[in-house]
Amino acid sequence: MIDVFNDIIKLINDELWSKFIIFVIIGLGIYFTFKLKFVQFTKLTEMLRIIAKGGKKDKAGLSPFQAFCISAAARIGVGNLAGVALAISIGGPGAIFWMWIIALVGAATSFVECTLAQIYKIKDGRGGFRGGPAYYMEKGLNSRKTGIWFSILITITYGLIFNSVQANTVTLAFNNTFHLDRTIVGIGLAILVGIIIFGGVKSIARVSELIVPPMAIVYIIVAAYVVITNISIMPDVLMLIVKSAFGLESAIGGGIGVAMKSGIQRGLFATEAGMGSTPNAAATADVSHPVKQGLMQALGVFIDTFLICTATAFIVLCSDVYLIPGLEGIVITQEALSSHVGSWAGTFLAVIIFLFAFSSLLGNYYYGETNISFVKNSKKLINIYRVCALAMILFGSVAQLQTVWNLADIFMGLMVITNLIVIFLLSKFAFAALNDYIKQKREGKDPVFYAENISGLKNTECWEKGK
Repeated sequence: MIDVFNDIIKLINDELWSKFIIFVIIGLGIYFTFKLKFVQFTKLTEMLRIIAKGGKKDKAGLSPFQAFCISAAARIGVGNLAGVALAISIGGPGAIFWMWIIALVGAATSFVECTLAQIYKIKDGRGGFRGGPAYYMEKGLNSRKTGIWFSILITITYGLIFNSVQANTVTLAFNNTFHLDRTIVGIGLAILVGIIIFGGVKSIARVSELIVPPMAIVYIIVAAYVVITNISIMPDVLMLIVKSAFGLESAIGGGIGVAMKSGIQRGLFATEAGMGSTPNAAATADVSHPVKQGLMQALGVFIDTFLICTATAFIVLCSDVYLIPGLEGIVITQEALSSHVGSWAGTFLAVIIFLFAFSSLLGNYYYGETNISFVKNSKKLINIYRVCALAMILFGSVAQLQTVWNLADIFMGLMVITNLIVIFLLSKFAFAALNDYIKQKREGKDPVFYAENISGLKNTECWEKGK
């Protein structure tokens, strides 16, 4: 029965991704890149300046850096370690090339959606802010029904299915390294997550701020060591990636179509650019201009892909472990790293995976909570959701690898389609906001945004003068 279910889901995924989503993602990413005058490249220095400054921290709200950490907590997770290895095992080394491409154009898409989330954010009644696609669908398109549809999608996708993916990877890693029963590991993980999520969004922000930056730095340092010690073969690795991307290495992977599909799917899972997830965190930031958070989140796409994902790709491709039949997901990354630095790598990676996944579980959970509040502001409903989220962690802990990834792909696809259509329709306001930001910067000002400066912009309760 499970095999039949997997076959059906896989068939739907193949049709949905291969014949529609891939072309829409790349096409819109290129469109946004040109309309924004290559903002993800020309404003890179400004992105670094904003993130280094950190931003104002309000007693009730979140600082721009805390909002960035919540989004990074969800973004930087098992997709960066297990997902990259899975992409290589299915699509060959060429999948990494397409992962890079989706990040280059996806950064512009992320800028648009996160800037819109800031423009249409609302006050949450506790001195902070709340927003995201559901909110700009309601206020920008005047379509609450579309917002509710998206809220349901993201709650199921992130709060439930994606969290089962994270838990699945953690329990596999711990079982492979420590031979611990996956059910016991899953119960322990659910308990830890439960303690944090019942503490609310500020609790999630504090934990994310503590975990995300250090763990990313440590992982990159280890990956840098692997690259340096294998520097002589790096030109061959890079050539292999490029050749495989265009089907020139037919013995590895399944040709250009499979490489493209695998790279874009796993790249999108890792960066979340265009999915409509990151804007939920971006909206919580207390900034003087929406573009500041848009730029910060665009930088997050680069950090995620060109540092974390690429680090994993080099670890895997500098070995031949990915060619061994029967290995899949995080086990490939563990075995590859062990071949470079010794047996201690399995333990190291199990710990890193736990931290990556734990922070992602918290970020994913928050996306669901804020969207449930959009549908109905009910404490009872939130508590029911919390219990369901913990139950899905337990389910993912013992489920088959391919089952949870296939489910993630199909719901991710539905989210992408809905969100991309909406941000395309509203993108003119993100373009205008960027022009307003650049104009003020040229005048030597620290940009401050007012809705009345943008023609046709309405329903922006946080950006009216005097409010």
